[in-house]
Amino acid sequence: MKIAIDARMYAESGIGRYIRNLIFNLQGLDTKNQYFILHPKNDIKYQDNFHKITANFKWYGLTEQVKLPGLLKSLKPDLVHFPHFNVPIFYQGKFVVTIHDLIHQHFSMQRSTTRGPLIYKLKQLGYRQVFENALKKSQRILVPSDFVKMQLINNYQINKEKIIVTPEAVDDKLLKIKSANKISFPYIFYVGNAHPHKNIEGLIKAYLKLKKKYKTLKLILTGADHYFWQRIKKEFPDENILYTGYVSDSELVNFYKNAKCFVMPSLEEGFGIPILEAMSLSCPVVSSNAGSLPEVGGDAVIYFNPKDQFDMIQKISQVLDDEHLRQDLIQKGLQRVKAFSWKKLAEQTLEVYHQCV
Repeated sequence: MKIAIDARMYAESGIGRYIRNLIFNLQGLDTKNQYFILHPKNDIKYQDNFHKITANFKWYGLTEQVKLPGLLKSLKPDLVHFPHFNVPIFYQGKFVVTIHDLIHQHFSMQRSTTRGPLIYKLKQLGYRQVFENALKKSQRILVPSDFVKMQLINNYQINKEKIIVTPEAVDDKLLKIKSANKISFPYIFYVGNAHPHKNIEGLIKAYLKLKKKYKTLKLILTGADHYFWQRIKKEFPDENILYTGYVSDSELVNFYKNAKCFVMPSLEEGFGIPILEAMSLSCPVVSSNAGSLPEVGGDAVIYFNPKDQFDMIQKISQVLDDEHLRQDLIQKGLQRVKAFSWKKLAEQTLEVYHQCV
């Protein structure tokens, strides 16, 4: 088969992580099929049956819709894998698409954008059309959780046989980072972006109340320093809240390993890789019970209602106060994370490719 993979988001964080791990593991599994990997830049090395193709088209733009179909047509692939919903409407070939979540469909992102209301609404309309086109025309839809699968079935009436659940996992490179420097003060930790569904304001408000009891406790918030983080920092300036911006993998590992607990306060998630990262690095997890998070965390997590500040405070306090509970969560987490594998995801995905051609 000739399979094209749209890897233009290769260098990004969330979807980029998915693309990088999928391609890396496919190389270990498949030496027979021919792969055409679309990149903005052509500076990545692959094995012989994986071919780099320059595709310098920015995602979500008009160029993507107009020029990408022509490039794909010239490659004559048997199948294209789009790892995000931004499938060109006029592409006529066979394709599979990965839908990571329905957050754009459920939450307004206007608070975290510099766009004016009219431009924002026009872009949202365009996103909706592109999203529904991807669902309708795809041969298969890959999703990271049963939660997202049920959302697609219930909200878009998609045939359940068309949807394949391929759970994600932890990057192996994080687990290979051994050293961790001691951090002298106690803190709770969060990593991710600050979009509305992440409920960062809720976490900060809960922390400010916790601080009255735990005088030396700090809150470390890690994530690439985009415009939406700037808004949060202006709204909640506090010397005990540390906004780190983007951090290296070694710094990230250090923050996980030294934290009293990792907190995931989201109102909705399609999966929740940070939960698995925390577990794999012996960090107890306190998480929202929304979306796919209980599906990912299983019995290795303490859960709270993300819309109930008292519940969030109470559950975080449990972990701060009870060392036996912390150790129990750590041990359960180390076992839980073993159920998730990027290699298994790649195997499932390769099987889908064969089914579609």
